[in-house]
Amino acid sequence: MPPRGTKGLPVSLPSGSQLPLAFRVRSGATFGNFVAGPNAAAARGVEVAAIGQGEHYLYIWGGPGTGKTHLLEAACQTRQARGQPSVFLALKELERPGAEILDGLEQIALVCIDDVDAIAGQGPWEESLFHLYNRARGAGSRLVMTGARAPAALGLGLPDLVSRLSAALVYRLLELDDARRLEALRRRARERGFDIGKAAAEYLLRRQPRDMRYLMGLVERLDVASLAAKRRVTIPFLRELLRASGA
Repeated sequence: MPPRGTKGLPVSLPSGSQLPLAFRVRSGATFGNFVAGPNAAAARGVEVAAIGQGEHYLYIWGGPGTGKTHLLEAACQTRQARGQPSVFLALKELERPGAEILDGLEQIALVCIDDVDAIAGQGPWEESLFHLYNRARGAGSRLVMTGARAPAALGLGLPDLVSRLSAALVYRLLELDDARRLEALRRRARERGFDIGKAAAEYLLRRQPRDMRYLMGLVERLDVASLAAKRRVTIPFLRELLRASGA
Protein backbone atom coordinates (compact mmCIF):
# COMPACT_ATOMS: atom_id res chain seq x y z
CA MET A 1 0.00 0.00 0.00
CA PRO A 2 1.51 3.40 -0.91
CA PRO A 3 2.30 5.97 1.79
CA ARG A 4 -0.36 8.59 2.42
CA GLY A 5 -0.28 12.37 2.37
CA THR A 6 -1.13 14.55 5.35
CA LYS A 7 -4.80 14.76 4.37
CA GLY A 8 -5.26 11.11 3.50
CA LEU A 9 -4.43 11.38 -0.18
CA PRO A 10 -2.67 8.27 -1.54
CA VAL A 11 0.81 8.96 -2.80
CA SER A 12 2.90 6.62 -4.98
CA LEU A 13 6.64 7.02 -4.45
CA PRO A 14 9.74 5.10 -5.42
CA SER A 15 10.76 2.39 -3.00
CA GLY A 16 12.62 3.80 0.00
CA SER A 17 11.63 7.42 -0.64
CA GLN A 18 10.56 9.65 2.21
CA LEU A 19 7.22 11.45 1.89
CA PRO A 20 8.04 15.17 1.52
CA LEU A 21 6.04 17.92 3.15
CA ALA A 22 5.19 19.20 -0.32
CA PHE A 23 2.63 16.39 -0.60
CA ARG A 24 -0.07 18.14 1.35
CA VAL A 25 -3.54 19.61 0.80
CA ARG A 26 -5.40 22.18 2.86
CA SER A 27 -8.76 20.76 3.83
CA GLY A 28 -10.47 24.14 3.32
CA ALA A 29 -9.81 24.43 -0.42
CA THR A 30 -12.89 23.51 -2.45
CA PHE A 31 -14.44 24.52 -5.76
CA GLY A 32 -17.39 25.85 -3.77
CA ASN A 33 -15.33 28.44 -1.93
CA PHE A 34 -13.23 29.46 -4.93
CA VAL A 35 -14.34 32.95 -5.94
CA ALA A 36 -13.89 32.56 -9.68
CA GLY A 37 -14.69 36.00 -11.09
CA PRO A 38 -13.02 36.12 -14.52
CA ASN A 39 -11.56 32.64 -13.95
CA ALA A 40 -14.78 30.64 -14.13
CA ALA A 41 -13.75 28.72 -17.26
CA ALA A 42 -10.47 27.62 -15.69
CA ALA A 43 -12.18 26.55 -12.46
CA ARG A 44 -14.72 24.55 -14.42
CA GLY A 45 -12.00 22.90 -16.50
CA VAL A 46 -10.12 21.74 -13.40
CA GLU A 47 -13.32 20.59 -11.71
CA VAL A 48 -14.25 18.48 -14.74
CA ALA A 49 -10.79 16.90 -14.71
CA ALA A 50 -11.16 16.20 -11.00
CA ILE A 51 -14.18 13.99 -11.62
CA GLY A 52 -12.39 12.09 -14.36
CA GLN A 53 -13.87 13.81 -17.39
CA GLY A 54 -12.74 16.26 -20.04
CA GLU A 55 -9.12 16.86 -20.96
CA HIS A 56 -6.36 14.65 -19.57
CA TYR A 57 -3.75 17.44 -19.45
CA LEU A 58 -4.29 20.96 -18.09
CA TYR A 59 -1.83 23.76 -17.49
CA ILE A 60 -2.95 26.74 -15.39
CA TRP A 61 -0.84 29.87 -15.13
CA GLY A 62 -1.03 33.24 -13.43
CA GLY A 63 0.59 35.51 -10.88
CA PRO A 64 0.86 34.99 -7.11
CA GLY A 65 -2.44 34.77 -5.27
CA THR A 66 -4.60 34.15 -8.35
CA GLY A 67 -5.81 30.77 -7.05
CA LYS A 68 -3.64 28.21 -8.83
CA THR A 69 -2.87 26.22 -5.68
CA HIS A 70 -6.47 26.46 -4.49
CA LEU A 71 -7.74 24.84 -7.68
CA LEU A 72 -5.27 21.96 -7.49
CA GLU A 73 -6.07 21.30 -3.85
CA ALA A 74 -9.79 21.48 -4.57
CA ALA A 75 -9.31 18.94 -7.37
CA CYS A 76 -7.58 16.53 -5.00
CA GLN A 77 -10.29 16.98 -2.38
CA THR A 78 -12.99 16.33 -4.97
CA ARG A 79 -11.32 13.19 -6.24
CA GLN A 80 -10.72 11.87 -2.75
CA ALA A 81 -14.36 12.50 -1.80
CA ARG A 82 -15.31 10.16 -4.64
CA GLY A 83 -13.11 7.45 -3.15
CA GLN A 84 -10.54 7.73 -5.92
CA PRO A 85 -6.79 8.34 -5.64
CA SER A 86 -5.13 11.69 -6.24
CA VAL A 87 -1.87 13.37 -5.37
CA PHE A 88 -0.78 16.98 -4.93
CA LEU A 89 2.85 18.04 -5.24
CA ALA A 90 4.13 21.60 -4.69
CA LEU A 91 7.49 21.78 -6.43
CA LYS A 92 8.47 25.04 -4.70
CA GLU A 93 8.09 23.39 -1.31
CA LEU A 94 10.29 20.39 -2.00
CA GLU A 95 13.57 20.27 -0.12
CA ARG A 96 15.00 19.06 -3.41
CA PRO A 97 15.00 15.28 -3.28
CA GLY A 98 15.96 13.64 -6.55
CA ALA A 99 13.79 14.14 -9.59
CA GLU A 100 12.92 10.44 -9.39
CA ILE A 101 10.25 11.43 -6.86
CA LEU A 102 7.99 11.80 -9.91
CA ASP A 103 8.53 8.15 -10.86
CA GLY A 104 5.39 6.06 -10.53
CA LEU A 105 2.96 8.95 -10.11
CA GLU A 106 1.23 7.96 -13.36
CA GLN A 107 -0.28 5.08 -11.39
CA ILE A 108 -2.53 7.64 -9.67
CA ALA A 109 -5.70 8.71 -11.47
CA LEU A 110 -5.25 12.45 -10.80
CA VAL A 111 -1.83 14.08 -10.42
CA CYS A 112 -1.70 17.80 -9.53
CA ILE A 113 1.71 19.49 -9.78
CA ASP A 114 2.07 23.07 -8.54
CA ASP A 115 4.78 25.57 -9.52
CA VAL A 116 6.38 24.02 -12.61
CA ASP A 117 8.49 27.20 -12.90
CA ALA A 118 10.39 26.04 -9.78
CA ILE A 119 12.25 23.44 -11.84
CA ALA A 120 12.99 25.60 -14.89
CA GLY A 121 16.58 25.12 -15.99
CA GLN A 122 17.06 21.97 -13.91
CA GLY A 123 17.66 19.30 -16.51
CA PRO A 124 16.95 16.15 -14.45
CA TRP A 125 13.68 17.62 -13.17
CA GLU A 126 12.54 18.78 -16.59
CA GLU A 127 13.26 15.37 -18.08
CA SER A 128 11.48 13.63 -15.20
CA LEU A 129 8.36 15.76 -15.68
CA PHE A 130 8.49 15.18 -19.44
CA HIS A 131 8.63 11.41 -18.92
CA LEU A 132 5.81 11.56 -16.35
CA TYR A 133 3.68 13.37 -18.93
CA ASN A 134 4.33 10.60 -21.45
CA ARG A 135 3.71 7.80 -18.95
CA ALA A 136 0.47 9.45 -17.81
CA ARG A 137 -0.73 9.37 -21.41
CA GLY A 138 -0.23 5.60 -21.52
CA ALA A 139 -1.74 5.03 -18.10
CA GLY A 140 -4.83 7.15 -18.78
CA SER A 141 -4.29 9.32 -15.69
CA ARG A 142 -4.99 13.05 -15.62
CA LEU A 143 -2.23 15.60 -15.07
CA VAL A 144 -3.04 19.15 -13.93
CA MET A 145 -0.09 21.54 -13.60
CA THR A 146 0.43 25.18 -12.72
CA GLY A 147 3.10 27.79 -13.28
CA ALA A 148 3.73 31.49 -12.96
CA ARG A 149 3.89 32.06 -16.72
CA ALA A 150 2.77 30.58 -20.02
CA PRO A 151 4.69 27.43 -21.05
CA ALA A 152 6.90 29.19 -23.60
CA ALA A 153 7.87 31.86 -21.03
CA LEU A 154 8.83 29.52 -18.17
CA GLY A 155 12.49 29.38 -19.10
CA LEU A 156 12.46 25.62 -19.54
CA GLY A 157 15.51 24.19 -21.24
CA LEU A 158 13.81 21.10 -22.65
CA PRO A 159 11.90 22.01 -25.84
CA ASP A 160 9.88 18.78 -25.74
CA LEU A 161 8.55 19.68 -22.28
CA VAL A 162 7.54 23.15 -23.49
CA SER A 163 5.76 21.44 -26.38
CA ARG A 164 3.90 19.07 -24.05
CA LEU A 165 2.77 21.86 -21.73
CA SER A 166 1.66 24.01 -24.67
CA ALA A 167 -0.36 21.11 -26.06
CA ALA A 168 -2.31 20.78 -22.81
CA LEU A 169 -5.53 22.70 -22.22
CA VAL A 170 -4.04 26.02 -21.06
CA TYR A 171 -5.83 28.59 -18.88
CA ARG A 172 -4.58 31.90 -17.56
CA LEU A 173 -5.83 33.05 -14.15
CA LEU A 174 -6.46 36.78 -13.72
CA GLU A 175 -6.41 38.70 -10.46
CA LEU A 176 -9.73 39.36 -8.75
CA ASP A 177 -10.99 42.90 -8.35
CA ASP A 178 -11.47 44.30 -4.84
CA ALA A 179 -15.18 43.48 -4.74
CA ARG A 180 -14.44 39.79 -5.29
CA ARG A 181 -11.51 39.88 -2.86
CA LEU A 182 -13.97 41.14 -0.25
CA GLU A 183 -16.38 38.37 -1.15
CA ALA A 184 -13.67 35.72 -0.83
CA LEU A 185 -12.39 37.08 2.48
CA ARG A 186 -15.84 37.24 4.06
CA ARG A 187 -16.82 33.83 2.69
CA ARG A 188 -13.74 32.18 4.18
CA ALA A 189 -14.48 33.81 7.55
CA ARG A 190 -18.04 32.45 7.51
CA GLU A 191 -16.72 28.98 6.75
CA ARG A 192 -14.58 29.23 9.87
CA GLY A 193 -17.59 30.23 11.95
CA PHE A 194 -17.16 33.96 12.41
CA ASP A 195 -18.13 37.12 10.57
CA ILE A 196 -16.17 39.99 9.10
CA GLY A 197 -18.48 42.86 8.30
CA LYS A 198 -18.11 44.70 5.01
CA ALA A 199 -16.59 47.79 6.65
CA ALA A 200 -14.04 45.70 8.56
CA ALA A 201 -13.13 43.76 5.41
CA GLU A 202 -12.66 46.98 3.46
CA TYR A 203 -10.46 48.29 6.28
CA LEU A 204 -8.24 45.22 5.92
CA LEU A 205 -7.96 45.57 2.16
CA ARG A 206 -6.83 49.18 2.50
CA ARG A 207 -4.05 48.23 4.91
CA GLN A 208 -2.93 44.73 3.95
CA PRO A 209 -1.49 43.08 0.82
CA ARG A 210 -4.17 42.10 -1.70
CA ASP A 211 -2.59 38.73 -2.44
CA MET A 212 -5.36 36.16 -1.99
CA ARG A 213 -3.13 33.55 -0.37
CA TYR A 214 -2.05 36.17 2.19
CA LEU A 215 -5.65 37.23 2.81
CA MET A 216 -6.82 33.64 3.36
CA GLY A 217 -4.01 33.12 5.86
CA LEU A 218 -5.00 36.38 7.52
CA VAL A 219 -8.54 35.08 8.02
CA GLU A 220 -7.15 32.07 9.88
CA ARG A 221 -5.06 34.31 12.13
CA LEU A 222 -8.05 36.55 12.80
CA ASP A 223 -10.09 33.52 13.78
CA VAL A 224 -7.51 32.51 16.38
CA ALA A 225 -7.03 36.07 17.65
CA SER A 226 -10.74 36.80 18.02
CA LEU A 227 -11.32 33.53 19.88
CA ALA A 228 -8.42 34.21 22.22
CA ALA A 229 -9.64 37.76 22.92
CA LYS A 230 -13.31 36.72 22.94
CA ARG A 231 -14.09 39.67 20.69
CA ARG A 232 -15.84 40.17 17.38
CA VAL A 233 -13.78 41.17 14.35
CA THR A 234 -14.53 44.87 14.17
CA ILE A 235 -12.52 47.85 12.94
CA PRO A 236 -11.38 48.79 16.49
CA PHE A 237 -10.27 45.18 17.06
CA LEU A 238 -8.43 45.12 13.73
CA ARG A 239 -6.81 48.46 14.48
CA GLU A 240 -5.44 47.10 17.75
CA LEU A 241 -4.15 43.92 16.12
CA LEU A 242 -2.45 45.75 13.27
CA ARG A 243 -0.88 48.26 15.66
CA ALA A 244 0.42 45.41 17.83
CA SER A 245 1.91 43.66 14.82
CA GLY A 246 3.42 46.85 13.45
CA ALA A 247 1.31 46.67 10.30
